[in-house]
Amino acid sequence: MTAELRLRPVRDDDLPFFFAHEQDAEANWMAAFGPADPADRGRFDDHWRRVRADERIVARTVVVDDEVVGHVVAFPADEQTEVSYWIDPRRWGRGHATAALATLLRELPQRPVRARAAKDNRASLAVLRKCGFVVTGEDKGYANGRGAEVQEWVLEFAGD
Repeated sequence: MTAELRLRPVRDDDLPFFFAHEQDAEANWMAAFGPADPADRGRFDDHWRRVRADERIVARTVVVDDEVVGHVVAFPADEQTEVSYWIDPRRWGRGHATAALATLLRELPQRPVRARAAKDNRASLAVLRKCGFVVTGEDKGYANGRGAEVQEWVLEFAGD
């Protein structure tokens, strides 16, 4: 794991890092359900303005060794809480997503917590399972990152 990882509330100066992370074509393909146009800075800024203004949403910046490496978010979806995360692709494979999600889950009082992952996104599925999520269903939807309908796993965390 990554002992030097910490979460903090999202600040204005984090947003350029988040935007840069979303410019990676491979990351968009893997995430599948990302923005329609990752290069549209206006939509990106509008999205984060709404996220940060909504008191029901818990948004955290993931920081490792004083470097912004991504974000984790818990948000209301269909009267439940759902989580998502985005880590700088240059930092993949170092345990940052797992550590960030586990830290966020400790901060959230509500249970259960839901997550979703494209069925072929093995890395995200591994992160979710390491954090205690279990597959509870399947769904499908149009994925901007792939320009097609994508099958996805629905997972749930009910842990402590």
